[in-house]
Amino acid sequence: MEEHYFTCPYCWETISMLLDNSVSSQVFIEDCEVCCNPIEISIRFSNSELVHFQADSIGQ
Repeated sequence: MEEHYFTCPYCWETISMLLDNSVSSQVFIEDCEVCCNPIEISIRFSNSELVHFQADSIGQ
């Protein structure tokens, strides 16, 4: 597991998330821990190292 900090695309607060680096490519929905809006998270690991992270708002 790896902790990653990013900015919520809704409320602009910095939040942290634990990422599972045992799966090389993942896309999932996670609610912001501050404003509770849904965020689509897209991540990719190469050799257990984070090479891509994207956090997008969901269709508004």
